[in-house]
This record gives sequence, structure tokens and C-alpha cells, in this order.
Amino acid sequence: MTTRMLATLSQLALREIRQAWRRPADTLGATLFFIVTGAMFPLAVGPDPALLLAIGPGVLWVCALLGILLTLNRPFAQDYDNGALEQLLVSPHPLPLLVGAKLAAHWLSSCLPLILASPVLALQFGLSPHAIGILALSLLLGTPTLALVGGLGAALTLGLRGGALLPLLVLPLYVPVLIFGAGAVSATHAGLGAAPQLSLLGACLCLAILLCPWSTSAALRVALD
Repeated sequence: MTTRMLATLSQLALREIRQAWRRPADTLGATLFFIVTGAMFPLAVGPDPALLLAIGPGVLWVCALLGILLTLNRPFAQDYDNGALEQLLVSPHPLPLLVGAKLAAHWLSSCLPLILASPVLALQFGLSPHAIGILALSLLLGTPTLALVGGLGAALTLGLRGGALLPLLVLPLYVPVLIFGAGAVSATHAGLGAAPQLSLLGACLCLAILLCPWSTSAALRVALD
């Protein structure tokens, strides 16, 4: 990879992050949804520590997944409307790398704040410090996969009216990440090692990095033909 290409990718990622933070309410939508929804569960199920501890990992991961769903159409929708997406397609640089830079910027602006907020929210469910660390690590490994798969879904549904199709398309693909992420925290609480689940999350991330940018690029070319 040449220095010029690296400079282009970094400039594209910085542009995406700057544009995202010009709309902080939209950018932090996933984090706000995660915090508000997660905070409601202890109020709804009552103060039973054993129950909160049992449901905590699954609740936190489901809230994070649903929060991320709110932001999936943002990496490409605005560029599709203003014509900037067509400029990416005619760029001399490989489109999968450009798509990867856009999705990485989307993860940094929308998903990373959610991960940083997770330890505070986990305290409401009585998770131990070690379990909270595993929760943050599982989100750190799992949310990039959600962003990459969500980017593919956003490209496949680009230009379609209504937003109901995108969640229906990506939710089945999110199930393994949800199971492994919540399972890692639950295994820690049960006194078992979380290494198998974290390894599977890492494998899902590697597979998503390998396949999603190229698949998303192909979907964008079809959408703009």
C-alpha cells in the first residue's frame, strides 16, 4: 500500500468522522439508546441481584445490537443523496479499501462511545469488575463485525424506500455475534473461561474484514448502475 493511498484513506476516514460529529444527536443515537434501554431493565424486573446478574450480559448485548441498528444506513445514505458516492466508484484507489475506511470511521464515531459507556451501565446489573472487562472486550471484538455486516446490508438496500428491510436483512447475521458476546460474559460470571467465545468473536471479525468490504463494494456498484 503506497503512501498516497494511506493518505487518501486517512483523509476519507477523518472526513467521515468530522461529518458524523456535526450531527452529534444522530452520531450518539446508538449510545443513548443503549444507555436508556439498558437502564430501564433494572427498573422493570426489580432489584433482585441474582436476577439482574443472570440477565445482565444478554440484556446489555441486545441493547447494544439494537442501538447499532439505528445507525446502519448512515455510512452511505448521505453520500448517495449528494452524489459523493459516485466519486468513490470512479476513484483510482480500490473501492473495498475506501469502503473499509468509511465503515471504520462509522465504528469509531458511533460504536466506540457505546463501548466506553458499557462499564457504567454494567454496574446496574451487579457485574464483577472482571466480567465488566470481558463485556467491554467482547463489545470491542463484536461491534466491528456488526458495523461491517451492517454496512453490507446498507449497501444492499441503498435507495430503497422505508427502513424496515435493513434490520430484517442483517439481524439473522448478527445472531452468532450476539450469542458469543453474551456467552463470554456469562461464562466469566459462572467461573469459566471466556477465551473460547472471545476467540470465536475474533474469528467472526476476521471473516467480516475479509469478506464485507468487497461484498459491500459490489453491492454499491449494483445500486449505482
